[in-house]
Amino acid sequence: MPRAIWRDRVLAQSDRCIELEGNVYFPLPSVRQEFLRPSATVTRCAWKGEARYFDVVVDGAVNPDAAWYYPDPSPAAELIRDHVAFWRGVEIID
Repeated sequence: MPRAIWRDRVLAQSDRCIELEGNVYFPLPSVRQEFLRPSATVTRCAWKGEARYFDVVVDGAVNPDAAWYYPDPSPAAELIRDHVAFWRGVEIID
């Protein structure tokens, strides 16, 4: 079962992840919200739509923009609605 780990903390864990473009997207209910802080960062993907970001915060350490999601994905990316992906040092372990 895939897990997202940073600084020895499990940020998310689920057997219902979606893999897309080399990223593992975790269903929102499987993500531990206490480790996420909304970020002001917004980017745009030509085919998935607008991405919003979270900083990951563990024991006071901040990993800026280390998680992202598509609040209103394009129809082509609808399968990742309500899913969160991680990067920037967050380890995904299967």
